[in-house]
Amino acid sequence: MYSEKVMDHFEHPRNVGEIEGASGVGTVGNAKCGDIMRIYLDIDENQVIQDCKFKTFGCGAAVATSSMATELVKGKSIQEALEVTNVAVMEALDGLPPVKIHCSLLAEEAIHAALWNYAEKNHIEIKGLKKPKTDIHEDDHKSDDDRDVVAYD
Repeated sequence: MYSEKVMDHFEHPRNVGEIEGASGVGTVGNAKCGDIMRIYLDIDENQVIQDCKFKTFGCGAAVATSSMATELVKGKSIQEALEVTNVAVMEALDGLPPVKIHCSLLAEEAIHAALWNYAEKNHIEIKGLKKPKTDIHEDDHKSDDDRDVVAYD
């Protein structure tokens, strides 16, 4: 059901935690399935992401997509990070089952929310960045029986 990369990022997530005094923090969720994802960014004066951490409450796919998203944006400029889509996250994980695609959407929106927070704090506009959603709605949600709940604090 899950690729080896999804399982690896679920069992050994990268960049778990938070960044005190983060340059930008973004939180998104999916009210129907209960997943909540928070991404923290440390962005330097050249607008390069020096560090990225996450805290996620959700299924294994939510943890894996959070972990992979942090890996994909670390070391990138804010413009490059803006280009990290849910499809890029899924491809980097060698795919997700259709009922878990919303987890990759959470990852994309959490990155955008953190960039939005950074832009607001610094009174700047990031070209191409739209106000992020805080609640992701999808037609295909996991059922209550399909929950491997993991919380990182």
